[in-house]
Parts: sequence; structure tokens; C-alpha cells
Amino acid sequence: MTQDSPGLSPFHLAFPVHDIAAAREFWGGIMGCPEGRSSDDWVDFDFYGHQIVAHQTPGVVARNAHGTNPVDGHDVPVPHFGIVLGLDEWKALAARLTEAGVTFQIEPHVRFEGQPGEQATMFFTDPSGNAIEMKAFSDRTKLFATD
Repeated sequence: MTQDSPGLSPFHLAFPVHDIAAAREFWGGIMGCPEGRSSDDWVDFDFYGHQIVAHQTPGVVARNAHGTNPVDGHDVPVPHFGIVLGLDEWKALAARLTEAGVTFQIEPHVRFEGQPGEQATMFFTDPSGNAIEMKAFSDRTKLFATD
């Protein structure tokens, strides 16, 4: 971050999907991300103020394209991406995903309980198998805390 850009800068992430219509239904409908620019083969979504772009990529899908890493007793899918929400917003999203029938790879729960990095987290995939982690801290100033 530079001194002339206060606050967080939005990130940009492009990722493969097997079907643009399924991506629109999941990212726009279930996740509630407003749609931006698009073409027949890609679509921008506003992911909590950040730009993510689903690119229809025939023959390249994320499904089963990740390994796992043990974290606090769970096999965390790698790679994955997500956002840090406020706790109330995280709980509302977990309820919305559950109601929509989304299958969790790691169910919504609190990890590192009682430790500096205590956080609410959940893992799931989009229809193309891209792994997503959504997390929340009751105290966001502890995002990078080590003690």
C-alpha cells in the first residue's frame, strides 16, 4: 500500500468456470454478488468491493484441482480464496448458503478458539469446484495477531 492510497485497495481475481450461467446463478444469486461487465465467456462480480471474474474456460475446471493442508484439525483445500466479513454478516451468509443447499467442505465453525487468531470459518466450492473460504473475526484487529 502506498501513502497516497489510504485503506485497502480492491483486489482482482480471475478464475476458471465450466459454465457462465451456473457461475451467474451461484455468484450472483446465492452469494449475492452484483454483476458488473460481462461477455459471452466471462463475467465480473462485485465480491464485497473486490473484483472477481469468472472466465468460462473449456477443458480447464477447478474441480478436484486442489490439495489439502491440515489446519486446526481440518483438511483445508488449497488453493482457495475468500473474504473476511463481520461476524454478523458471516453468520447470515452461512445461513443463506445452508438454506440454498450448498455443501460445505468444512462446516461453519470457530477455529483457534481462545487464541489470538480465533476466527469463524467455512469452506465450500462454487459449481466449477473453486474452493472458497469465508471467515470472520469478532475483533478484526486480530487478523494478523500472533500473540
